Amino acid sequence: MHLDPTYIVKKPLVTEKSTWESTDRNRYAFEVNLKAGKRQIKAAVEALYGVRVEKVATQIRKGKYFRTRFGPAKTSNWKKAVVQLHEEDRIELF
Repeated sequence: MHLDPTYIVKKPLVTEKSTWESTDRNRYAFEVNLKAGKRQIKAAVEALYGVRVEKVATQIRKGKYFRTRFGPAKTSNWKKAVVQLHEEDRIELF
């Protein structure tokens, strides 16, 4: 399955923890497509940001259940990818 890089990487995750990891450990977090594999994520980040990726760690985040006046509902599952870059490369998110 061939996906466009902009379809694979949905958005960067900017949280307190991801900001700390980007400055100290050169690791960046992204929300990615559920169907994308580690090799596709690596190629997409390299193509979009022009950096060298050394390692990719992924996890599927389960959706949360909540109640509405129409009955129980659930948010969607989503996939998070943490990308380790080469020590000379950086991504400017701001």
